[in-house]
Amino acid sequence: MPDRRTHPLRFMMSYIRRYPIGHAIVLGGVMAAVACAVGSQYAVRNLVDVLAAGKAGAVWSAIGVLAALIAADNLLWRVAGFRASRVFVAVTGDVRRDLFRHLVGHAPSYFITRLPGALAGRISAAAEAFYIVETTMVWRALPPCFAVCGAILTLALINPPMSLALAVVSVALAAWLMRLAAKGHEVHQTYASEASSVNGEMVDVVNNMLLVRAFGAQRREYERFSAKIGGEVEARRRSLAFLENLRLLHAITTALLTAGMLIWAVFLWQKHLMTPGDVVLVVTLGFTILHGTRDLAVAAVDLVQYMARLSEAVEGLLQPHEMMERAHSLTALPAPVTEDRTGGRISFRNVDFAYPHGNGAVLESFNLEIAPGERVGLVGRSGAGKSTILALMQRLWDVRGGAVLIDGHAVADLGREELAARVAVVPQEVMLFHRSVLENIRYSRPDASDDEVRAAAEAAGCGEFLDALPEGLQTIVGERGVRLSGGQRQRLAIARAFLRDAPILLLDEATSSLDSESEQAVQEALDRLMNGRTVVAVAHRLSTLRDFDRIVVLEAGHIVQDGPPALLEAAPGPYQHLLRRQALRLVSSEAA
Repeated sequence: MPDRRTHPLRFMMSYIRRYPIGHAIVLGGVMAAVACAVGSQYAVRNLVDVLAAGKAGAVWSAIGVLAALIAADNLLWRVAGFRASRVFVAVTGDVRRDLFRHLVGHAPSYFITRLPGALAGRISAAAEAFYIVETTMVWRALPPCFAVCGAILTLALINPPMSLALAVVSVALAAWLMRLAAKGHEVHQTYASEASSVNGEMVDVVNNMLLVRAFGAQRREYERFSAKIGGEVEARRRSLAFLENLRLLHAITTALLTAGMLIWAVFLWQKHLMTPGDVVLVVTLGFTILHGTRDLAVAAVDLVQYMARLSEAVEGLLQPHEMMERAHSLTALPAPVTEDRTGGRISFRNVDFAYPHGNGAVLESFNLEIAPGERVGLVGRSGAGKSTILALMQRLWDVRGGAVLIDGHAVADLGREELAARVAVVPQEVMLFHRSVLENIRYSRPDASDDEVRAAAEAAGCGEFLDALPEGLQTIVGERGVRLSGGQRQRLAIARAFLRDAPILLLDEATSSLDSESEQAVQEALDRLMNGRTVVAVAHRLSTLRDFDRIVVLEAGHIVQDGPPALLEAAPGPYQHLLRRQALRLVSSEAA
């Protein structure tokens, strides 16, 4: 079920309430300005009657009143405008911050089926739609609404029957057009969805441009993107055509009603039931009412369109988090790593787990105990559950049954920062931001000094290649670290782990994609990093696990062997079979 906050009006009100004084000033300024505008029309009526009656002494006072109302009208609009320029912009900033904070709190399953570009685009689209809805409401919807009400009340002082007739017609016209506008919600929602999809597709292609070029798929991607653009353009055409049809209906109706108002007023003047000033006032108020209903209806149509965009963006982002976080104090963070560390115990107790929309269980009644400071290698065929075990220790997913514990605490009961402080990861595919080397290493511990970052980089064996970079630690690594080699990226990941200084280290195929020279440099850095820590490693090359304390062999989510490497090598079984197969592949590759 979507979050209740995804209703666009409820979503907007939650932010408007954050700035009650600012919004009150804007609304009050607009209302007062509209009142002055309507009042100036009555002042015009008074001036016309004074002129018609030849009251020379009263002319200048009538002009003074009219001039004062016009000046107040303009000044009040500026007061409202200046205040809105601060409040409305502040609200859009809050919207972006809050939606981003909610987005990064989603579980990995949320991101699997969604394009990153579309998600990022929705945040900007929601903030922009919020801003347009708010400005449309204040500058285009509320003023004509206030003006119509004020004009009808003023007209009631001159001719109550005409005022009543205009009120009935205005309400009926606005209601009719708003009802028609509401029918376009689906059309506008479709356009919003198509626009979001186009942005997501574009970012996805740009992020994978090397792959596109590698397979010569530029034309294919252009044709695919062009088709997406075609769908979005057609949806936008339908949305705009719907709006124009409504505006045309209102324009015809307004022209007919305005002519009727003028004829009625002139007829009453001929009967001596109205003064010339009354006729002028009736006509100007009639224009105010009829144009006001037009502007209100047109604004309402636009509001429906942008509310649809806001709704589409917010509903896609404010889905409930699948993995709920509990409030925690961070007073129990682990101490720095030492040789005699006693923390870092890992326990899997009767764990059941299956991936969402997966093909059955990955782990069933799974149990595993790892002592503090122990080095354990996880081996097995693809799909055996090795990477899943590492993911559950990081709480990238929640277990369906049982519990994963670190130092006696279930990972589900630890706050994100608490868990991250206990576990450092060196993955196979290193993720780097388009930022400097310094920022990427410091990401694991934002409060670290430059000297501490440099020390971690030296410990990870980064010193030599960092000195060769054009700006050293300040060098921008490029999108996903494209300016660095695979081995250099891997050593930056090790430097992050050094800086994090966590008691538990997870290695997920940390050297599998490296050449021999890079692998040796990375392995030496890893040996230094593993010292004094609990280590759980998934390794492509079994030879890298020979110095570990234990090897755990997995098959279909179950432990089939568990013991020291030397013992498993000597004993017939799955591990010996894996070693034999890897040796044969090595011989075959060397022979080739």
